[in-house]
Amino acid sequence: MHIRKNDTVKIMIGADAGKTGKVLKAFPKKGKILVEGINVHKKHIRARQEGKKGQVIDKAFPMSVSNVKLTEKRSEK
Repeated sequence: MHIRKNDTVKIMIGADAGKTGKVLKAFPKKGKILVEGINVHKKHIRARQEGKKGQVIDKAFPMSVSNVKLTEKRSEK
């Protein structure tokens, strides 16, 4: 896999096509990456304790590496 953490990528396919973001985490065995602010869905959380309310949170889900294009490599130190 040619994309790693801290690289900047451009989304080519999907609802977020045309957006750019920084790679937060890479999953090379699965061929997926987690991009900051991209592929975010609403997730409903059930109330775990009595008297507490459930909530809706925004959660970023991994996306396939084949749907992105590398625009800038991470800075080498």
